[in-house]
Amino acid sequence: MTHCAHSCVRLVNIVFYAHHGVLKEEHTVGAKYEVDAELSFDFTDAAQNDDITKTVDYGAVYKKIRSVLTLKKFFLIEAVACQIANDLLRDFPIIQKAAIKVRKRNPPVDGICDYAEADYSIARH
Repeated sequence: MTHCAHSCVRLVNIVFYAHHGVLKEEHTVGAKYEVDAELSFDFTDAAQNDDITKTVDYGAVYKKIRSVLTLKKFFLIEAVACQIANDLLRDFPIIQKAAIKVRKRNPPVDGICDYAEADYSIARH
């Protein structure tokens, strides 16, 4: 009997201070950004054999997310989310789908708003 497993690993609320935004002041002052990454892949083999080589390296994923957020300035959190998702699929062949949420705390709106959030998912064909 064969089984079709759906499994994923989530890194939740990764926090960085970075300099993205449309307004010039946002690039100068910076803001707090939060990222959630949901990485879908079959980790049945890793689980059954308790084998770290059959799963995704969380530390390497974290470093990739950090590099996208801190090494380049974007105007849009939509662009940040898309770049992270595409980089993760490119650099980690085990990942079949990446769902990324990027939140910007206290976005520059004329009123009270906890955060703006961009949610982007991409899967292999």
